[in-house]
Amino acid sequence: MARLYIFAEGQTEQTYAGTVLKKHLAAFGVYVQGPVLVAHARKGGVIHRGGGRRYLPMKHDIERFLKQEKADDVFFTTMIDLYALPADFPGRDEAEQLRNSPHDRVQELEKCFAADVNDPHGHPTRFIPHIQLHEYEAILFCRPSCFSSFFDDCSKQIEQLEIIAQDHESPELIDDGQHTAPSKRIQEHFPDYAGAKSVAGPRIAEEIGLQAVRGCSPHFHEWLKRLESLSNPDK
Repeated sequence: MARLYIFAEGQTEQTYAGTVLKKHLAAFGVYVQGPVLVAHARKGGVIHRGGGRRYLPMKHDIERFLKQEKADDVFFTTMIDLYALPADFPGRDEAEQLRNSPHDRVQELEKCFAADVNDPHGHPTRFIPHIQLHEYEAILFCRPSCFSSFFDDCSKQIEQLEIIAQDHESPELIDDGQHTAPSKRIQEHFPDYAGAKSVAGPRIAEEIGLQAVRGCSPHFHEWLKRLESLSNPDK
C-alpha cells in the first residue's frame, strides 16, 4: 500500500486526478490523497491555491507536505502544464535548448524540478514530478469524438479536432504556442469550453478512457506506470 499526493495546476486536473486517476490507482494499492491545488501565493499565513504561475510558492508548499509526511510509503507528484510554465522554473533555460525534442525537454525540466525540491527526511524518490506535454487538454485529442458526450450537434467541430490530431504523431506534440496550444485549439472550435473546462475536461477525458490516453501519450503513460508501481517498487 502507498499513499499519493497529487498537486494539480487547476480544477480540471484536480477533478481528473480525484476521479479517474484515484479510482485507477486504488486497484494497484496506491491511494490518492486530495488531490491538492498547487499554491501560487502565501499572504498573512493563508495559502492561495490554483493557477501554478509562480514557482517558489508551489515549491515551498510541496516541501511543507514532504516535511509533514515522514513515511517511506507516502509519495508526491504533480500535474502542471509545460505551457506557460513559470519563468523562474528550474532548468528552464537549459530545457529551452531542447525545444525541438519535446520529450527530452520535459524530462530535463522534471529532472531539475526533482533536484530543486528538498525532502527533509532524505527520501529523494518520494517526489515524482510530472509536467504535462504540453498541457492537460492534449489528452482530449486522443479521441475527439468524445466531445459529443458533453457538447451537442458538434460533428463539424469534432472533425476539425480530428484533423489537428492526425497532423501530429502524438497529441502530446501539439505545441505550446500562445494561440496553438491544445486548449487554444479546442476553444477555437468549442468557444464554450473555456467557461466549462473544469467540468467538460474531466468528463470528456473519462469518456476517452485511460487506455486510449496511454496508447497515444507516451510521457503520460510512463508517469502513470511509475505511479502504479509505488506500492510494489520491486516490480
